[in-house]
Amino acid sequence: MRKIAFHLNCLEQGGAERVVTNLANQFVEKGYQVLIATEWYGENEFQTDRRVRRVHVGLREGDEKKPHLLQILLRIKYLRDFIRTEKPDILIPFARKALYRGLMAAYFMKIPVLISIRTDPVGHYEELSDKIQIPLLFPRADGCVFQTEGARAFFAPRLQENSRIILNPINPKYIGVPMPEKRNKTVVQSGRLVDFKNQPMLIRAFVEVHKKHPDYDLKIYGGDSLDGTKEILEGLIAENGAQDYIHLMGASDSLETDLVDAALFAFTSDWEGLPNALMEAMALGLPIVATDCPCGGPATIMTNEVDGLLIPIKDQKALEEGINRLIEDPALAERLGMEARKIADRANGEAVFARWQDYIEDLCRHSK
Repeated sequence: MRKIAFHLNCLEQGGAERVVTNLANQFVEKGYQVLIATEWYGENEFQTDRRVRRVHVGLREGDEKKPHLLQILLRIKYLRDFIRTEKPDILIPFARKALYRGLMAAYFMKIPVLISIRTDPVGHYEELSDKIQIPLLFPRADGCVFQTEGARAFFAPRLQENSRIILNPINPKYIGVPMPEKRNKTVVQSGRLVDFKNQPMLIRAFVEVHKKHPDYDLKIYGGDSLDGTKEILEGLIAENGAQDYIHLMGASDSLETDLVDAALFAFTSDWEGLPNALMEAMALGLPIVATDCPCGGPATIMTNEVDGLLIPIKDQKALEEGINRLIEDPALAERLGMEARKIADRANGEAVFARWQDYIEDLCRHSK
């Protein structure tokens, strides 16, 4: 069976780290040899199957005292040494700096490299160092996994042609949850309290919605990112005297029960990669109004008027109208929710794994 090596900074809890952990566990369960080469160990990491082998390829004791450029070269050297020693059949780096390290380390080593872009390239792959490294290194990638068409369109045609779009797998606990017999008069959102999710717009919009529908409330679930967003939201709630009907619920480990009987889910991000929270809400069968944000995550998984309502980003009026429409037309809301639920057919763990496995096997076969 093939030997697969993933490479990323660490396994501390985040989107890319979760996907790598899930894939590693699934591949090892299927009999593959799986290694995860990381730069460091985090405090709160995802747990891998005991058969997945973790290898440290980051800086060693004393290296942090060396010049920055030398540290960069050492990171590449240590990853190259890992490839030479372990001889994996394919290297799969995740996230920006790991992509560059992986492509440089595998140079002239006759090993296919499958890179994965996990966020909106606009604003994240536009620094001077990116503009130098992308044209030099990305043509050497044997393939690339994108999450959305918008992300793929950002890069050169050659990379687009050698790529596939693969969704994130939905956590199984959100799949197959029974639809509620009756929905509560609550609008919900889940996700970190962070600036790019534009939760202030949701609060301002809901203040207007509440004037028309005073029996509805808003609950926002999510931990504090410590970027000041929570304080802004608290200030808006206080300013509008909305403490009785707008609630910051904090983080929750039971969203599959917290959200399922809500009237609707409101997604308001200005940009995202592929939003897991939106996919989870769809899997629960929630009626949804969502911003059609770059790099196309919502539009990749939703079709306007079929399984949700898509609205322009930063358009508070459109958000108000979308929420009011779903409240006032329960038949439409239920139809959209039932259609949204079908996301589980294409984004369950087995379906997503099968796409990764097919792509990896294809690249390995063609590299010989």
